[in-house]
Amino acid sequence: MLRILAAVVALAAGGLWVAKGANCGWTKTNIPHRTPDPVTGLTGISYEKGFVPGVDFLAGAALAAGVLAGASLVVNTNNAKTEPAVKQSIQL
Repeated sequence: MLRILAAVVALAAGGLWVAKGANCGWTKTNIPHRTPDPVTGLTGISYEKGFVPGVDFLAGAALAAGVLAGASLVVNTNNAKTEPAVKQSIQL
């Protein structure tokens, strides 16, 4: 179960990273936009709140998935059911 959860974490993080733009830099919480000034014509930068995951987001998700996968190897999941004892019939 932990291995499946590790795969889900890794795939979800990769999918979110790709869906949000596949940023190869650091994670950004403010997105810069270049806006020209209507009077002077100079270009300025304004910031808009948003989330763009970067490679540090991917590294954190890969680390979390690795910890979950490693925990699956440590946790004893021996669910072998013990067979009921065979009743011995005594013959007289």
